[in-house]
Amino acid sequence: MNQESLIRLSELNTTDYNLNDVYNPVGGTAYGYNGEKIGSVRDALVEPSTGRIRFLLVDVGGWFSSKEVLVPVGYSRIDDTGVYFDNLTKDQVKAMSEYREGQAYSTDMMDTDERVLRGVNDVDTAQYRERVVSGKDTEVANYRQQAYATPDRLQLLEERLVVNKDRFKAGSVQIGKRVETHQETVQVPLTREEVVIERHAVSDGRPVEGAVLGAASQTMTVELEAERANVSKQAYVTEEVSLGKRAVTETQTVTDTIGKEVLEVNKTGEVTMTDGTRGMTTGTTGAVGTMTNAGSAAGDVASAAGNKLEEGADRLRAVGHEVAGAITGNPKHDALAAEDRAKANINNDQADRDMLDADRKV
Repeated sequence: MNQESLIRLSELNTTDYNLNDVYNPVGGTAYGYNGEKIGSVRDALVEPSTGRIRFLLVDVGGWFSSKEVLVPVGYSRIDDTGVYFDNLTKDQVKAMSEYREGQAYSTDMMDTDERVLRGVNDVDTAQYRERVVSGKDTEVANYRQQAYATPDRLQLLEERLVVNKDRFKAGSVQIGKRVETHQETVQVPLTREEVVIERHAVSDGRPVEGAVLGAASQTMTVELEAERANVSKQAYVTEEVSLGKRAVTETQTVTDTIGKEVLEVNKTGEVTMTDGTRGMTTGTTGAVGTMTNAGSAAGDVASAAGNKLEEGADRLRAVGHEVAGAITGNPKHDALAAEDRAKANINNDQADRDMLDADRKV
């Protein structure tokens, strides 16, 4: 295999290939021996027919300024935080061939880098190649199978409730005024004048000369005054009303059913499983069985712990609603407390089932 049979992953993206199943590590942070940050993955060399990655183009500027090397993909360990080359040392990178853009990655350069990575620098390229061709180097086949094995990752997914909030018009309030009438009685003191006639008898009568009875008629007029009630109405301000609004926060419980993916491993024949970075070794094909391992049991234990945490949170919420109900007297809090206690019991039962599943798998 030489560079002429491979193309850059960045060039593959511009062709009519289906890249749905091709993992793209370009741009990931690169870490070397002991987790030391050494730079980033600039590109990759892939098989044009399958898109399988064979080499990662690593910028090792963290160790050596302006140097890029091609590292077999099997040396990498890939996770969400970056690309790790756990066994790649600074001395190895120093001895490896420097790769420049547009340069052909020749067979001599590949053999030199292979010797460096295998730690067989005691022989030159020609001697090394002769040992490989003659079969004297019995380990090279295993090395190359391991070095060019594309790392596969299976991600286990789980659903989590994501609750968003939006605002809507919950209602409106209008205020106005109207006139109500009622009968009102008021006691009003009124003053009026009355005629008072006083008559006094004359004890010693005196003669009136020239007076002829009935000759003159005299009339006296007395005008009498009185008060009367004049009723009118006057408006007075008795109350002022203002309208505003405030935000009130209340807790609403949302319940839904979610799922998660659980790892299942089917073993065919004599299979040796390792939990490291180098995959598995397979033997003769035989009967098919289901293999449950410590990883699956650990997932059940983790699920049980999560359900226990949820149970504790539910019980705390129930206590909070009970306290709020005792203070406010609102029966809604009692109903919410009962709902939280029921959810806590469900989470407790699920945690017990998870622990039983873990015990059966171990």
